[in-house]
Amino acid sequence: MQIKQGMIVNSDAGHDQNRLYVVVKVDSKYAYIADGKRRKLEKPKRKNFRHIVKTNTILNVELYQSNQKIRRVLHELNCSLNSVAD
Repeated sequence: MQIKQGMIVNSDAGHDQNRLYVVVKVDSKYAYIADGKRRKLEKPKRKNFRHIVKTNTILNVELYQSNQKIRRVLHELNCSLNSVAD
């Protein structure tokens, strides 16, 4: 499965390592990711495909139309992942 718009990904390299992001745009070489707090929708981070790990979660378009919605979804996902890990 390729990386698609709306997919939740985990950063695998860089200063933002081990953080969850939403893919807001994809081109041939890069994915543009945002988390709604440090990286807003207005200025997403350009990330090489080699430096992100895809998850099985894909969001509906309505869930990543604003920074607040992205923060809420990622927070809920982080909480559920942390509770499973404990």
